[in-house]
Amino acid sequence: MTYGNERIYKKIEVIGVAKGSFEEAMQAAVTRAHKTLEGLSWFEVQEMRGHIAADGKISEYQVVLKVAFEMK
Repeated sequence: MTYGNERIYKKIEVIGVAKGSFEEAMQAAVTRAHKTLEGLSWFEVQEMRGHIAADGKISEYQVVLKVAFEMK
């Protein structure tokens, strides 16, 4: 891919969820988007949040990402 040429991208929002960490949630979102979209190029984190279980421990990590892919 040549980055000197004119390009157009589309951004969409995806939400990754994981039990282990924010990084795992981000990777889950990117991995799934990569299976569905062609030409995935970059991402940006919009929000990070999680769920607290009844015992006071973090039970789930959630990350809202915008992923971009180059339009044909």
